[in-house]
Amino acid sequence: MLEKQIIQKTLRVPASDGPAGDGGSVARQLDAVLLDVGFSASRALLEHVGALAPAPAMDLAATVVSAVRELVGDHVRHNAYFLGFPHDVPDTVEFWAECLRAAVLTGGGETVVPAAVNLLDLPGYGTYQHTYADLLAAHDELVASAGDRLTVLHLGGAAEAEASRLYLALAGSTTPHGEADLSLLGELAVACADGEQPDEIPVRENRAVLNGVRVVLGRPLVAVDTTTDVLRLACQVSGGDATLRTPTRFRAFRRPERRVLLAALDEVVRANEAKLGDIGPHAERWKRLGERLHPHEYGQWPYAGKVFATARGELRVRSLAGRAEAAIASGDIRGAAKVLSAAPGLLLRSADRLLRRATGPERSDVVDLVTGALGTASGRVLCSLREHVGNRLTPVSARMYASRSRRAYVGPDRRPPLPAELVAKLSERLDAEIGARLPRWERPLVVDPAVLDVALPLSGKAAEGGFAVLPRGSRATVTGELLRFFTYWRQAGRRTDYDLSVLLLDDNFRNAGQVSWTNYRHDGVVHSGDITDAAEGATEFVDVPLTLRGTYVVPQVHIYSGESFDEVAESMFGYQTRDADQRGAPFDARTVRARSSLRGAGRVALPMVFVPGERGWQAVWLHLYLPGRPMFNRVEESTFSTSDRVRALMERRYLTVSYLVDRWRADTEVSVWDGQPPEEPVTFIGIDAPEQLPEGSEIYTLDRLHELIPA
Repeated sequence: MLEKQIIQKTLRVPASDGPAGDGGSVARQLDAVLLDVGFSASRALLEHVGALAPAPAMDLAATVVSAVRELVGDHVRHNAYFLGFPHDVPDTVEFWAECLRAAVLTGGGETVVPAAVNLLDLPGYGTYQHTYADLLAAHDELVASAGDRLTVLHLGGAAEAEASRLYLALAGSTTPHGEADLSLLGELAVACADGEQPDEIPVRENRAVLNGVRVVLGRPLVAVDTTTDVLRLACQVSGGDATLRTPTRFRAFRRPERRVLLAALDEVVRANEAKLGDIGPHAERWKRLGERLHPHEYGQWPYAGKVFATARGELRVRSLAGRAEAAIASGDIRGAAKVLSAAPGLLLRSADRLLRRATGPERSDVVDLVTGALGTASGRVLCSLREHVGNRLTPVSARMYASRSRRAYVGPDRRPPLPAELVAKLSERLDAEIGARLPRWERPLVVDPAVLDVALPLSGKAAEGGFAVLPRGSRATVTGELLRFFTYWRQAGRRTDYDLSVLLLDDNFRNAGQVSWTNYRHDGVVHSGDITDAAEGATEFVDVPLTLRGTYVVPQVHIYSGESFDEVAESMFGYQTRDADQRGAPFDARTVRARSSLRGAGRVALPMVFVPGERGWQAVWLHLYLPGRPMFNRVEESTFSTSDRVRALMERRYLTVSYLVDRWRADTEVSVWDGQPPEEPVTFIGIDAPEQLPEGSEIYTLDRLHELIPA
C-alpha cells in the first residue's frame, strides 16, 4: 500500500528487490496497459521490470497499474444516465414528459397523475437503465489524438530509499500539508522511524504527527517549544485533529504517555513562562486534557500544573496578542508593533493593519520594525506578505476569506489602499530577503513554461489531493476542442444525490446561463443526465465546447441530498479534453487532464473556473466550498454566491513560480525548456519530469514545489 502511495505522490516507481529473470513479456504488457490509461513507463523502468523474474515482475506491474488507475479515477466504472451521451440527450421538458408518460403506462393507463408531481420519484428516474457494458458497446473506440495526455513514470530507488526520500521531504516541508499528505506522513513516520530523520521540522502540525508516532514507539519527542505543540500532540495521539480546527475527544492516556506530555509541558514553561499566554485561545481544550492527564498527581512538574491553572482562570497571563490589542485600542500603534516584534510572524501578519492605522510619524517606525522582523520570520510568511502587499494598491470589488477547510466567505473590502511608495518599499525589501534565502543552483536552471503560472504552494490546505492538482489561483493551459467535466461519488450508507452543474458567467460575472439536471442543454453545453442514488457509485458528465460564447465557465458539484463530501465513501471531480471527432466512451483515462478529491466542508463544491485568454482557454483552480443548504442545493440558488467568489479570486494576483524564477535570474543561468535535452546535468522545474534529462539532474515537479519555498 505504501509503495502505491509513493507512486501516486511522486510518479516514481520503487525498484523491486525480487530475483532476476526474464520478465520481458510482463514489461511489454505493462507498457501497453499504461498507454491505455495515459501513462508511459520510462526506458529505465521497463528495463527494470524486464530484468525481474516473471512473478515479481507481475507483482510490480500490478502495483503500478493499480496506482495510476486510482490516480486518474479509472479504478471505477463511469456510467452515464443517457446511453448515447453526448449525442442523444433529449430536451429536458420532453424527457420529464416521457417519464410521466411511462409512469402512467406502467399503471395500465389508469393512474391518476396528481397536480404536484415529484419528478425525482418517478419510476426509472435517477437510476441507470443500462449496464456499463451496454454503455461501452454503444460507443466507438476512442480515436487517438496527438493531444492526448501521456504522463511518464520513472524508476526510483529501493522501496526503503523512496519512502525515506518522501518522508524527509514531507516532514521537513516549510509549508503545511493537506489532510491526505498529513495522513501519508504518519504512515511514513512509522515506516521510517529507525532511519534518517529531518534536521528541522518547521511546520507544527508535522511535529504533532511525528511526535504522535514517537509517543507510541516510546521515543523522545522532537521540536516541542510551545505549549500548543503539546496540545496538538495530545489531539494527534487521541485520533483527533492536530490542526485544532475541530474539537477532539481526548482518550484515556497510559501513565507513560501522561509522563511524556506533562514533562514536555513543564520543560516549555520552565524555559519561558510567557508561553502560558498561549493557553487562553484553547482554554476549554486544556481543561478537558487536564481531566485525562491528572497533573495534580505529578508534583515533580510544577510548571505543567501552571498550564492547567491558567486554563481554569486561576492564573492570569496576558498573551502577546492581548497586549498588542490593548496598545492598538489606546491608539499606540508604535507600541503595538514593538510588542509584536517579539513574534516576527505575528508582526508580519499584522503589518497591513498596523500600517493602515499608523499616523505619518508612526508609519516610518512601523516599517522599520516590520523590516527588522524579515530576517527571522519564516519564508512562507514572507511570501504570503509579498503576495498580500502586491494586492493592496487598489481596493478589490469583494474580499474573500478561505478557511483551512476551504470554506469561502466574501465581504466588502473597506480597507483603504496602501500608498504606492509604501507598497514599493515593502515589496523591494521582501524581494531582497526572499531572494537571499532561495537555494543557489550550481547547475543551470531549466524551467518548463507550463509551471510559471502555478501559484506557490504556501499551504497544502488550499488544495485537494489527486492527479495534476495545482494550488488555488494556479493557471493551466487547456488544449483540445471540447471540455468534459465529470464527478463521481459512492455513498457510504444512505441514499446520496450529488449534482454536477455548470454556471456560465459573462465579462461582468453576471449569469449567462446554466446546465444542470434542470436544464440539459444550453448553447452547445450538454448534461449527461441526473443520477440520484449511488449505492454502487454514480457519475455525471457535462460537455462544454470551447467555441462557447462567454467568459467564465464554472463547474460545480451540489449536494442535493444525503451524505456530505466528508462522509461519502468516495467522491471526485475532474476534467477531460478531447477533439470533436474523437468519440469514445464518456470517460477515458487518456483524456483526463486533472482529477481531484472532493473532501471539503460545505454543501457546494467549486473546484475550478475556465476562462478564455489571448493564448486560448485556461483552467484556474479554486478549491472552494460554499455552505449551501442542508438539502436540495441547486445551481439556480447559488449563482450569486458563486459569481462573487469567482470574481474575488480572479481579481487577486497570486505569487507564482515565475516570481521565484525572476529572483534566480540575478545570479543563475536560466533557460526555458524546449523539449531538447541539455548536454550536462541541470536543475529542472516543471509540471512533470521529462525522460531525457541527463543523469545527475535535480528535478522539482509538482510533488516537490513546496521545497522551493525558502525556510
